[in-house]
Amino acid sequence: MPPGDADGGGTAALTVSEVAVRFGGVSALNAVTLTVEPGTVTGLIGPNGAGKTTLFNVISGLQVPDRGSVHLFDTDVTTMKPHRRARLGLARTFQRLEIFGTLSASENVQVGLESSVRWWEWQRLRRVLPGTRRRGNQQVGADGSPGSPPAQRTGALTMASCERLLEGVGLAGLGNEQSATMSTGLARMVELARALAIGPKLLLLDEPGSGLDESESKALGDLLSKLAADGMAVLLVEHDMELVMRICDHIYVLDFGDIIAAGSPDAIRGDPMVQAAYLGEASPDAMTPAHATDGTGKADATDGTDGTDGTDGTGGTDGTGAGAEAAEPGPER
Repeated sequence: MPPGDADGGGTAALTVSEVAVRFGGVSALNAVTLTVEPGTVTGLIGPNGAGKTTLFNVISGLQVPDRGSVHLFDTDVTTMKPHRRARLGLARTFQRLEIFGTLSASENVQVGLESSVRWWEWQRLRRVLPGTRRRGNQQVGADGSPGSPPAQRTGALTMASCERLLEGVGLAGLGNEQSATMSTGLARMVELARALAIGPKLLLLDEPGSGLDESESKALGDLLSKLAADGMAVLLVEHDMELVMRICDHIYVLDFGDIIAAGSPDAIRGDPMVQAAYLGEASPDAMTPAHATDGTGKADATDGTDGTDGTDGTGGTDGTGAGAEAAEPGPER
């Protein structure tokens, strides 16, 4: 399926076409096809072991498919390295929380921000700071005071950007907190802020609601809806059915490596095959928002066997996907 042909509209942000992955004699994905449009939140749900994390690995470049293709907009990235996909605007968080525990929240975000900006782009990005002008060869502030040395100005730009990103995910004033001391919910927001630091066009989120309480989950949903409203494409793997049904525009259901259903939240909620995949039986009210794979609205974070392929929100150790040459993950069966 060529990019953008899914609904006859413009180019899709992500097009996965007939992707198949096998680990030895085990088939993890079977001819999976899906699209994610700009400005939408797309859900990918399914029981544990369905192949969701394997599919994310294929999309982000950590797993080369045995068959099929992946396109980011018009670019075929099927065999492209993770850091190059990040440069094209793909960011990812992982199922298992992956942050630098010895760093502060702000420093974690700074890793993604600095690695995503080339040195010659800092001059352009200075515009996000309060207005400055030049007096001869000297940089001066808006009040006419002498400017700081270039290294200090760059550091100030970085810190201001980190603070804005943290504020955007609800962590205003927590930039100096050590990440290891944060609750799971707050730490996941740090990971999300780091992913957003590269300014992604496509954001992959692998169970971001895991460990969040009700108010944190609602705040996450509101944030993702806002990101989509601003034009970002979001692909969300999540077991919190209330969150999925509330914010997703379109949902795909993956079961044992196959897409068994796709459609609007209302269509998915009433699909007998989806009900059977989740609860083992077709019940008229099986897919109410309060139900998930374990009947509690949440499932444990055991989908997939990797979840540790990177240490940032973009598929690598430096916030760009670079260095994310991971060992082949095991099957999700």
